[in-house]
Amino acid sequence: MATTVTDDETGKSVVDSDGNKIGVVSAVEHGTAHVDPDPGLTDKLLAKLGWDSSDDEDYPLQEARIDVITDDEIRLKDL
Repeated sequence: MATTVTDDETGKSVVDSDGNKIGVVSAVEHGTAHVDPDPGLTDKLLAKLGWDSSDDEDYPLQEARIDVITDDEIRLKDL
């Protein structure tokens, strides 16, 4: 299980530490995963991730938030 973000992560689900889906990796640029958030995310959760809820675009995922990367998903550390 890697923790380095590569282009192979594109299309993987991003889940919180409880396994709840946060979104999907839409692209990887310069080693940073960009996430298309699930439309049902609350403003509180978006704020914990440091994402502005007013934008309708993909958000960069800070590497420090990643707990583990598996073949199917990126799991985040506790928020």
